[in-house]
Amino acid sequence: MPVEVVTRRWPSTALGRSKRVNIVLPDGYADRGPGHPVLYLLHGYGGGRDTWLLRTGLVELVRDSRLIVVLPESGRRWFINDHAGLRYEDYLVQDLVPAVDAGFNTRADRSSRAVGGFSMGGAAALFLTLRHPSVFGAAVSHAGAFEAPLRRGDPYAAHRADPGFVMPTEASHQRVWGPPGSATRLLYDPYRLIGRPPAGPRSPLHLDVGTGDYDRVIRMNRRTRDALRSGGWSPEYHERPGGHDMDFVNSALPAAMAFVARHLTGANANGVSFV
Repeated sequence: MPVEVVTRRWPSTALGRSKRVNIVLPDGYADRGPGHPVLYLLHGYGGGRDTWLLRTGLVELVRDSRLIVVLPESGRRWFINDHAGLRYEDYLVQDLVPAVDAGFNTRADRSSRAVGGFSMGGAAALFLTLRHPSVFGAAVSHAGAFEAPLRRGDPYAAHRADPGFVMPTEASHQRVWGPPGSATRLLYDPYRLIGRPPAGPRSPLHLDVGTGDYDRVIRMNRRTRDALRSGGWSPEYHERPGGHDMDFVNSALPAAMAFVARHLTGANANGVSFV
């Protein structure tokens, strides 16, 4: 079958309502036979399930592979169990992953399942992998906003006049994370997560950030890289040309997909290199 993008609406116990999700099926997808590995890709702040389809070459990258790519959405929320009580982490781990495995011919195992994302999605991908090593066997982050739980005030105030600027305001940020010192912030503090004894195997990690990104984002990516190395991980880390936008993500995506293909069981059966 040719590459296909399908949309499913499944109920979520965690959110108390149904949610739509886009799923990219490669050319070689088959309902029977060996199961397919799966990559969950999480959008940035204000994005949705169509962002990766409209703003990147994802479909062409997936076309000749065996990789199923799942594109959920949370809008201006994070894929965490947030301060306001929205349980997007539970939705993804407890509702969406089992629904995808039941609805498609997947390899339903951590060794064939990865999660990635951009900005808030990239940070959430790392958080999810550290918190659920039995679910995700690899993670990819593009310009991850890893220190969002530690943010105070509005460190991006100087950029608010830019009409293309999309970082959350202080009020929007606190709706998700609560005030400084909240239980939610402590739960997802990246350095606490990295510093605690791992609950399972250390998953391969791929981090990148644009050299033209905001200084704060570049610094937090470097600090996260260093903390991971000190904690026993060996993250693959790159600084590439580009800013904090989907143009950067699109240019970085082939290398990230190649990383995923190297580390997921069954992803390279067609010999696709992605780059």
